[in-house]
Amino acid sequence: MDDEALMGIALDEARLAAAAGDVPIGAVVVLEGEVVARRHNEREATGDPTAHAEVLALRDAAEAIGSWRLDGATLVVTLEPCPMCAGAAWASRIGRVVSGAPNMDAGSLGSLYHLGADPRLNHEFPVSHGVRSDECAALLVDFFAERR
Repeated sequence: MDDEALMGIALDEARLAAAAGDVPIGAVVVLEGEVVARRHNEREATGDPTAHAEVLALRDAAEAIGSWRLDGATLVVTLEPCPMCAGAAWASRIGRVVSGAPNMDAGSLGSLYHLGADPRLNHEFPVSHGVRSDECAALLVDFFAERR
């Protein structure tokens, strides 16, 4: 599957989050062409401030492959990760990240910071931005418009 198709899976996950009353963000982890994890935000459902789609997907992926090291894996997420999620990607030694909409409030893989390209850290990884960005952004805009 290419990045656009994988983002489609992440968008499906984001819609599940919205249906559950959570911010519509979805994430997928792919290794060697196989989806090993797919999750969406669950902060409202769990009351856990760390239950972001990316963190949950990275946890599930590590469990699925039996290692915390996800080098060679790709994390696909509908919104550019925040500092916590970018840090989780870094800690997992992720091979690559693909993001949809930019995150001008807390984006940490290019918008405000770039934890994936900081030579002071012991792991760097490439990031592809803007995959199906309009669709990813529309989910967020619609979600928050309904709550105002």
